[in-house]
Amino acid sequence: MKHPVDAHVGKRIRHRRWMVGMTQQQLADKVGIKFQQIQKYETGMNRVSASRLWDVADSLGVSISFFFEGLSESQAAGILAQGDMMADKEALELVRSYYAIPEAQRRRLFDLARVLSEAA
Repeated sequence: MKHPVDAHVGKRIRHRRWMVGMTQQQLADKVGIKFQQIQKYETGMNRVSASRLWDVADSLGVSISFFFEGLSESQAAGILAQGDMMADKEALELVRSYYAIPEAQRRRLFDLARVLSEAA
């Protein structure tokens, strides 16, 4: 059975990989492992060792703490029961596209989205 922390770390690996537009194969090549191992990390089926997490963080341009953000002891038990919005490819593509927009236009788009969501 997956440990909730392993599942959380895996989701954060997948999330960051998507945000930088990297495939599993590209990440695996940078880290020096097979892409199947990246798949197992991302699903939480395999635990990521400390040294491997260091390599993954370096390859994705984040600190190791990035993978634990949003995790508290009280949340760890319920992580698997929650839906993961960032597991949705459409949501990830939307977020990636959003951050590609210049900041002034992005702010206006954000305000529009807020108004539309409040009206729904």
